[in-house]
Amino acid sequence: VPLVESGGGLVQAGGSLRLSCTASLRTLSPYAMAWFRQAPGKEREFVAFISAAAVTIDYADSVRGRFTIAKDNAKNTGYLQMNSLKPEDTAVYYCAIGPMGSRIPSRYQNWGQGTQVTVSS
Repeated sequence: VPLVESGGGLVQAGGSLRLSCTASLRTLSPYAMAWFRQAPGKEREFVAFISAAAVTIDYADSVRGRFTIAKDNAKNTGYLQMNSLKPEDTAVYYCAIGPMGSRIPSRYQNWGQGTQVTVSS
C-alpha cells in the first residue's frame, strides 16, 4: 500500500507544521497508523500511533502535549499536527500502517518515503 507523505519543511522553534500521510490504493479504515522519526546518526524512534478505530492513541513522552495524531478514514489520510516545535524535533518523519497500534517499528508492514522536518533555533 503506497503511502505518500507531505507537509514537512523548515520552521523556527516554537512554530507548527502538519504532516499528512495518504494511502493511495487502499482504505485506512482497518489499519492503525503510526509516525516515527529518525535524526542523523540516530535510530528510528516512535512518535505516536492511533488505532484503526481511533480508540487508542499513544505518544512518546518527548512529544506528548505538543503533537496530535489523527486519522480521517473517509480521506484515507492520517495527520500529525506538530506544535511548539523544538530543534530536537528535527528529523525525517515516516508514517506507517499495520493491523494494530504499536511502538515497535517491525509491527508495521507499510511505510511512507519520509518527509524532512527541520526546526531552527
